[in-house]
Amino acid sequence: MSAREQQQAQPPQPAAAAASEAAELDAANRYEAVLPHWFYCKVMDSRERWIPFSTQDSERLEEAHGSGRDKDDLVVPTSGGRYDVHLKKRQRVAVYWEEEVSEVRRCTWFYKGDKDNKYIPYSETFSEELEEAYMIAVTLDEWKKKLESPNREIIILHNPKLMVHYHPVATSDDWGSTPTEQGRPRTVKRGVENIAAEIPNGEPLQIDHLVFVVHGIGPACDIRFRSIVQCVNDFRNVSLSMLQAHFKKAQEQQQIGRVEFLPVNWHSSLHSTGVDVDLERITLPSINRLRHFINDTILDVFFYNSSTYCQTIVDTVASEMNRLYQLFLQRNPLFKGGVSIAGHSLGSLILFDLLTNQKAAPEEDEHSEEGSRTTSSNRGIEEVKEILQKLELSEYCDVFEKEKMDRQALFLCTEKNLKEMGIPLGPRMKILHYISSKREMQDQSAAAPGHSGERGAEPASPSQRDPDSTDDGKNCQYRDVGLGQVSANYPQLNYKPTIFFAFGSPIGMFLTVRGVKRINPNYSLPTCKGFFNIFHPFDPVAYRIEPMIVPDLEFEPMLLPHHKGRKRMHLELKEGLTRMSVDLKNNLLGSLRVAWQSFTRAPLPAVEAASTDAEAEAEASVEKQPDTKPDETPTAVKEEASLINVGRLNGGNRIDYVLQEKPIESFNEYLFALQGHLCYWESEDTVLLVLKEIYQTQGITLDQPLPGSQ
Repeated sequence: MSAREQQQAQPPQPAAAAASEAAELDAANRYEAVLPHWFYCKVMDSRERWIPFSTQDSERLEEAHGSGRDKDDLVVPTSGGRYDVHLKKRQRVAVYWEEEVSEVRRCTWFYKGDKDNKYIPYSETFSEELEEAYMIAVTLDEWKKKLESPNREIIILHNPKLMVHYHPVATSDDWGSTPTEQGRPRTVKRGVENIAAEIPNGEPLQIDHLVFVVHGIGPACDIRFRSIVQCVNDFRNVSLSMLQAHFKKAQEQQQIGRVEFLPVNWHSSLHSTGVDVDLERITLPSINRLRHFINDTILDVFFYNSSTYCQTIVDTVASEMNRLYQLFLQRNPLFKGGVSIAGHSLGSLILFDLLTNQKAAPEEDEHSEEGSRTTSSNRGIEEVKEILQKLELSEYCDVFEKEKMDRQALFLCTEKNLKEMGIPLGPRMKILHYISSKREMQDQSAAAPGHSGERGAEPASPSQRDPDSTDDGKNCQYRDVGLGQVSANYPQLNYKPTIFFAFGSPIGMFLTVRGVKRINPNYSLPTCKGFFNIFHPFDPVAYRIEPMIVPDLEFEPMLLPHHKGRKRMHLELKEGLTRMSVDLKNNLLGSLRVAWQSFTRAPLPAVEAASTDAEAEAEASVEKQPDTKPDETPTAVKEEASLINVGRLNGGNRIDYVLQEKPIESFNEYLFALQGHLCYWESEDTVLLVLKEIYQTQGITLDQPLPGSQ
């Protein structure tokens, strides 16, 4: 029975196989139109690279193309609004900075290049011919189609899985030779999904904050000699990844979009003044490349210290930021966010000098003064009410409020004034007695040693607040931060920056060279209330700011937490070994001290044994104290470091922030010094601090606070 059942079950199998083959054949013969994707051509290292637009931008371009409006030279903003695509001209044009125009293509067919194995799109016209031939071949199931491109390159469609591209014929005749004689064929692919291209999803449309980034010396900004535009592009890309990693909840709730970073270039304007021609005339012919590098890079520092070229630089930076700001508002009319500025190296010094010379609007000063006067008067009236309540004279509060009587006016009142106000004799005597008693207390405190004769309500001057100030001229230690600046007319910005970020900044060094030894703790930038000085520990150009504000206290800068939420392992290991060595040293010294004391101590009578034991316990307790101190020091230092008052330059918060060096960088500080000065553009920790501080002004915090962050 089982054999018969098997024989009966065998005949349907060929029929099922034939049916499945027919279904596959029908599916193969069913033509589906190819989905296009838009690319643009970028020249990198003298090579053309075709880069895909983001999915979002490509869909927008395809929609505009499908509407037929590309004949009217429709302009489509792409890349977050930083580039415009002119559909009719098929060109991609930069909006905010000067850049070579890039060619744009609507791509469907690709072939593999010779040099880097990157896929190159065919022209739109020839891609249409290939697509038509492919449609006929699929519909009629007729393959081995041969097409010749305008460059006399031959493409053969063997089957849907195998399509090849041969080199053009090398002979001079019109007949040529067969494709098999042309050497190695190149692969042809249909559709962007078959070439494994990395296509980004696109950037959020909502812009929450705008940041202008000013470069330092020279035209190159990193170790790969890239321009400020390329480096800021990297900074922006890192910020997008940090937003996805650390602000995911806010993104899911659509509370935030992204932060836009725009580069500000001043080097090209400076060197277009003709100064390069003058320098070339006096430059020695030897070591030509080194001298050219110095003229183009290092001399920017000397240019900034020249009154002539300093004016050119500050005018360029201010006018460029104002121009970019106005252009950004024109293209983003719904933008309601704030504006911050960031500077790298010399660029941070330029921004600092600009910010110290900004002036608040006069009407705002008047409003603030009126508001402060109103607040102080209201506070004075409330103090008078408290005094009357203390004297059990609350029923006369309305009388004093009607006369706008504050505390200072109350203490100037005489019996005649109180009588004119209608205050009866009894309450008058109580008030006058209170005033006289308070005056006597002030006189006694003024006559006491260690007190000045000034009223306690008046704030002391900076020199009086400082314990180091004396009468021999040191009371002028708080110099204006603008002291020693190059004589220039510093332009005004059209906006008030929210935060100023300095990367690898020499601001502290320049202030010291200019003669500013200390910064007044009460000083703040006129129009910018936030200031962060971020640096790599091996950066040879970076200097601290906080010791100029608090010179009498030694403390470390704030350690920037790692973006993955932990301290780097080699730093933890170094701290652990340091702590262990300190503990061993203290224990060894304590043991040696006890042993030495036991050898040198004279023998005591047995009667005094009890007192000897007590003294030994006391000495042991004293000697154990050094062992406990090293364990308590790191945590105490960390707590104190975050609570140190460093003045108002950053609103009372810490200013200096140091990055954690990488494990390989810790082997040799000198070897990675240059890299330390140019590492900020791709530093996730730097970008995360910038984003954290910007969004903190909007009340938005990280998903999970990083350990060690302020």
